[in-house]
Amino acid sequence: MSSLYPLRFAPIFKERIWGGNKLKQVLKKNIQTDLIGESWELSDVEGDVSIVQNGALKGQSLREVLKKHKGELVGQKNYQKFGDTFPLLIKFIDAREDLSIQVHPDDALAQKRHQTFGKTEMWYVMQAEKNAKLIVGFEKSVNKEVYQKSLGKNCLTDLLHYESVDTGDTFFIKTGTIHAVGAGILLAEIQQTSDITYRVYDFNRKDKNGNTRELHTELALEAINYSGNRDFKVDYTKILNQPNQMVACPYFVTNLIPVSGEVHLDLTTNDSFKIYMVVSGEVQFTCESEEQNLKVGEIILIPASQKSIVLKAENADVLEVYVPD
Repeated sequence: MSSLYPLRFAPIFKERIWGGNKLKQVLKKNIQTDLIGESWELSDVEGDVSIVQNGALKGQSLREVLKKHKGELVGQKNYQKFGDTFPLLIKFIDAREDLSIQVHPDDALAQKRHQTFGKTEMWYVMQAEKNAKLIVGFEKSVNKEVYQKSLGKNCLTDLLHYESVDTGDTFFIKTGTIHAVGAGILLAEIQQTSDITYRVYDFNRKDKNGNTRELHTELALEAINYSGNRDFKVDYTKILNQPNQMVACPYFVTNLIPVSGEVHLDLTTNDSFKIYMVVSGEVQFTCESEEQNLKVGEIILIPASQKSIVLKAENADVLEVYVPD
C-alpha cells in the first residue's frame, strides 16, 4: 500500500519589476506586496524547490519526496528518464506591465551551455484586460542580420507579432520563439523544469534602484527561430466533464476539463503523475479516501501510484497536466 497521497505545495512568490496585485486580489494568494509577478506552484528548480504543505509529508521538499518514492511518485518511465529531477515547472503569472522580450533555448543548446533542460512552455490566459496583447514570434520571417540591425536601432518591436487575447486563449511557445506576456494578462504557465531565459529587449526601463536589467543579446542569437510561423495559438474543444486535449508535446500533455457535477477519471492509462490546476471556480478532488477542496489559482499533484480520481464542482475549469509515455 502506497504511503503517497495527493500533494499540495506552498507557493514560491517572485517579485518582478512588471508584477502587480492580481495574484493577491484575484487568486487570493497570501502576498504582502504589490509587485509579485509570479507564483511558482510546483518547482524543482535549484534554490526554489517546492515544500509539501499537507499530510504526513508536510515540510518535506518535492526533491526529498521524489528521491524516496521515485517512480511511485512520477511514473517508472519518467523516473528512468529524469531521475531525481521533477520534469515540470508550474506557475501563475500576473503582468501589470509588459514582460521583457525574451527567448528560451532548446534542450541541446541548454545542455551544451548550462547543463540543464531547455524551456518549452504553454500559456493559458485566465484573465485579460481590454486590448491586452502577447508578443509571439515575428510578424514575418527575418534573418539574423535584420534582427541585429533592429536591436541596434532600438526598433525590435517593429518586427514582432502582436496577438490580442481573451480569457481561455491558449498558446504553445516552442523553444526559439521570441515572446513576451503583455500588460494586463493573468495566466497559468506550464513548462519544462528550467529557468534559462535570454532577455533581448526590456523597453529601456529601470528597476527600483535605477538600473537597467541585464540583456543576453549574444546568447540569444543562436537560440532564436527567425521564421514568421503562426503555429502558436491552440484550438481546443470544451466538452463538459471530459478531458479536452490542448497541448501534446514530448514534455507534457495538457487537457482542459470543464467540470459541472462529477467527473470520474481513470489514471492508469498513463504511467505519470497528474497535476490539476484550478483556473476557474472551485473543485472537490477525491482520490481513494483523500479529499481536497481547491479554489481558483490552486494546484494538486496526484502521484503516479494513484489509480483514479473524482472531480466535483458546480461550474469550474481545470487543467490536467502529465508527461506522455
